[in-house]
Amino acid sequence: MIGEHVIVGYTGEPGGREALALGAAITSVTGGELTVATIYPPGSPGLAVEAQANLAHAAEELGDAPAEYLAYESRGSGRGLAVLASRIRADLVVVGSAAGGQHGRIAIGTTADHLLHLSPEAVMVAPAQYVPAGKLARLTLAYVHRPQCDAAVGRVAQAALRLGVPLRLITFDLRTEDQSRLRDDLALAVRLAWEGTGIEAEAEVAEGHDVAAAMAGVEWLPGELLVCAASEDAQPHRVFLGELAMKMLRASPCPVTVLPRGFS
Repeated sequence: MIGEHVIVGYTGEPGGREALALGAAITSVTGGELTVATIYPPGSPGLAVEAQANLAHAAEELGDAPAEYLAYESRGSGRGLAVLASRIRADLVVVGSAAGGQHGRIAIGTTADHLLHLSPEAVMVAPAQYVPAGKLARLTLAYVHRPQCDAAVGRVAQAALRLGVPLRLITFDLRTEDQSRLRDDLALAVRLAWEGTGIEAEAEVAEGHDVAAAMAGVEWLPGELLVCAASEDAQPHRVFLGELAMKMLRASPCPVTVLPRGFS
């Protein structure tokens, strides 16, 4: 289950602080380790000092919450976080939205974009101005009938069972598909969750003329997390977000986690 060791990409910007709050909330639920990292470019002594100052601010924000703080040199923040996550054996990288994003929605900056297309570990992105709820309320898996999603059903069902929260499987009817086939596919996913864990997953078809409208037409609970599987185009053991999933991420009012291909 993801969340055994979480690494947060921290900056002094609002997105960094929101990622820090989300990462701390995740580890408080899973009981996992928390590492807070600031990435700075090589050959920049002033920025190296600034990175250490940022980490000191992060420590102040977390207070007594246990965490490790690392400043890491890399030519790119996304690349640096991915490399560092592998080195410290983190299983989840948490980042915030880019500056200037719509309140309550995810804006993809260069760091998140790199991670969402190359990270070897699961990636979680917080919406702009996100404030964690008191507890985790539900896991929702975006489902399309394909191997990566079928595998994710079992993994996310196991996580829901361990965390003691409901599981919802949601698929999208954008008025271009046979709805009866979509519902049959969703019923198959519900059966997969039951056979693997005994969880009776909720199932829902989100309807709309586009992804944003479909996302807006379903309920999202405070404390909900949305999970997406990697695209079939992803390299083994890498995250790669497909076109539909990217649209879902941008329209999501809650944090989104993307699993790498072959996640186990």
